[in-house]
Amino acid sequence: MLRADKKDTMVQRELISEVFNHVQQQNAFGEVCTTGVDSLFAMSNPKTTPYESTLYEPIMCLVLQGVKEAHLGERRVRYGAGDSLIVSHTIPAVSGVIQASADHPYVSLALRLDMAMARSLYDDIGETEMGTGGLQSMSVAATDAGLVDAMTRLFRISQNPIESRTLAPLVLKEIHFRLLRAQHGGMLRQLLLHESPASRVSKSIARIRSDYNQHIPVAELAATAGMSQSTFHEHFKTVTSSTPLQYQKELRLLEAQRLLRSRGKTVSSVAFEVGYESPTQFSREYARKFGVTPRQEKSSQTV
Repeated sequence: MLRADKKDTMVQRELISEVFNHVQQQNAFGEVCTTGVDSLFAMSNPKTTPYESTLYEPIMCLVLQGVKEAHLGERRVRYGAGDSLIVSHTIPAVSGVIQASADHPYVSLALRLDMAMARSLYDDIGETEMGTGGLQSMSVAATDAGLVDAMTRLFRISQNPIESRTLAPLVLKEIHFRLLRAQHGGMLRQLLLHESPASRVSKSIARIRSDYNQHIPVAELAATAGMSQSTFHEHFKTVTSSTPLQYQKELRLLEAQRLLRSRGKTVSSVAFEVGYESPTQFSREYARKFGVTPRQEKSSQTV
């Protein structure tokens, strides 16, 4: 029997059961489970998990039950039942479910953010709200009733193909509007402004992601962002909790992990593919980050 958290009365017992049952039907516990709306995902896990390196895309996550924690450098972000997480930029992090059990599993809904949709709402938000709220790329706050209601409706709509096609776009627009007005939506609001530091750093992140296996001088990234090197470094660190070089290394190692787990490539070929000139250096940095060597990672996939 699932129990709703008492921490926040906004969390509906019925929605917890519906999301849990959806994941159960897909046999996807501990995985990201798709729904009838392309950008909406359901998650449930009946147990805690070890911390794992991952790449957060721009998303919002509504936690219905349980607790999850993410680490960005030295910063820890914890979000539990009744909280919503907003991630404005693509950022590497280490995260894990820290509170869950068989009778009280972790349950959440995640929505991939559509920045084009968010920008289309610029005139509706109003300039007076643009600078308010915290300016962090990963922010957490208690979720207001309107956003909980909208996410509930979107999930239920996702269970009906006809309603999904017709009604989901309307509810998605409402959710983006509510996120932009949320107390922890400050960085999202800044992304609506093309010349804001948040938008400029976003351009450099896009450049790093597209050419992650190439050497890109910091001066070139700063030019992409339209900033001096010192200003760029400061704003990049604020947004990502890492330096540009650390960020690129994180992307390379995460992609290397994905390739090694696909079983089709040798360690040396993976090292060269993700941009390392020395397989030895690659193995050393891989082991430092993941706690196992690339060969051990590859071997574990054949067991």
